[in-house]
Amino acid sequence: MFDLVTASVVAFGVVFVAELGDKTQLLALGFGARHPLRVVACGLALGYGVANLVAVAVGGVLGAALPERPIQIVSGLVFLGFAALALRGVIGTPADDGDVEGSVDDAPVDIVAGSPWRAVGPIGLAIAVAEMGDKTQITTATLASQSAPFGVWVGATLGAATSGMVGAAAGRSIGHRISDRAISIASAVLFAAFGVVMLAGWF
Repeated sequence: MFDLVTASVVAFGVVFVAELGDKTQLLALGFGARHPLRVVACGLALGYGVANLVAVAVGGVLGAALPERPIQIVSGLVFLGFAALALRGVIGTPADDGDVEGSVDDAPVDIVAGSPWRAVGPIGLAIAVAEMGDKTQITTATLASQSAPFGVWVGATLGAATSGMVGAAAGRSIGHRISDRAISIASAVLFAAFGVVMLAGWF
C-alpha cells in the first residue's frame, strides 16, 4: 500500500510539473475558452487516462519502448483534421461586428454540436492523441517500469489533468472577452501548428 501511494505521489508531482507549458496545456486553454470547465475536466481526465494507460501498459507491463515516429505522424494527421473541423464554421461566415458575446446566428460550428457534454469525447481524443509519444507519456512509462504501475497511472493522470485544468481555467477567464469566431480561428491555427510540428518530427 505504501509503494502504491508513493508511486502515485511521485508520478503526480513529476507529471504535473512536466505538463506546465506543454502543448496539451495549451490545448486545454483553448478548450476552456469554448466549453464549460466541468466538460473540459471530464475530457481531460478521459484523454490523459487513456494516454497514461497506454504508457503504463507499455512501460510497466510490457517493458517496451513506444514507437515514437509512427505515433507522431498519425497524431499530426489527426490534428490537421481537427484544424479543418474547427475552421468548418468559419470559412464563408462573415466577420462579427465586434460583439464579443456572439449570437445564435453568427456562432461558429464547433468540433461538436448540441449538448456541451458531447464535447467530452473530442476533447479526450485530442488530448490522448497529443500525449502519444510525448515526453510526459515516456516519463510515465519509465516510472511505471520502476514502481507500482497502477499507482503511477493514478498519479500521472491526476497530475496531468490538474495541470491541464490550470490552462483551461485561464482559457475560461479570457474566453468571454473574445468572439467565438476568433476563438475558432485560434483553435484551428493551434491544431494546424501542432499537426505540422508533429509531422515534421520537431516534438
